[in-house]
Amino acid sequence: MMNESFISIQGVKRCFHTAAGDFWALKGIDAEIPRGKLTILKGRSGSGKTTLLNIIGALDKPTNGNVIFDGRNIVHMTEHRRAKIRRKDIGFVFQSVALIPMMNAQENVEYALRMARSREKRSDRALECLKMVGLAARAHHMPQELSGGEQQRVAIARAIAHRPKIIFADEPTGELDTMTGLQVVKIFKDLIAQEGVTIVMTTHDTGLMEIGDAVYELEDGELIHGSK
Repeated sequence: MMNESFISIQGVKRCFHTAAGDFWALKGIDAEIPRGKLTILKGRSGSGKTTLLNIIGALDKPTNGNVIFDGRNIVHMTEHRRAKIRRKDIGFVFQSVALIPMMNAQENVEYALRMARSREKRSDRALECLKMVGLAARAHHMPQELSGGEQQRVAIARAIAHRPKIIFADEPTGELDTMTGLQVVKIFKDLIAQEGVTIVMTTHDTGLMEIGDAVYELEDGELIHGSK
């Protein structure tokens, strides 16, 4: 039987050494990320939510503490093993969609499959993912021909293309209007149902709080509220 918790965050602290002295971005975080659910990390800019996302996404290591990722402690892994987990098990969606401007929507998704060394027929899987986010008809449009919301949906299709176990989305609605932002979160919920993926997203938009299956609020590097 699968463990209900996909990620266990245990006493995580992160210190950055600066010219002005040590800055503790995280001051001891304990939290559980449930499997197959949408978890929201809430907090204002500078609260530590992006630092925490980077640590549980194997992009950074904590100064202290452990991160149990699907039964494995990624903190003590070699960078090679962490890179393999990022490539195979994780999808990333960022506020800046970073689509390749000389590739159309389908090609951007196919490129992600090449990077993940997927053995699937890339064109078919890319179109399948674009269909999931409602953009099959825009598959051959270039990024500059798409709206901000459409570009973000292409970025989501790209993130799920290689069938990751978990998606980390850092402020994916930050540059979108409220209605478009809600549409993006609805896509996340649909993907959880269709693909069985776990999703963790950061936001400072209080209007999105009720949509999460689990919500953790950070302030000044500390967890001040958590609910599941």
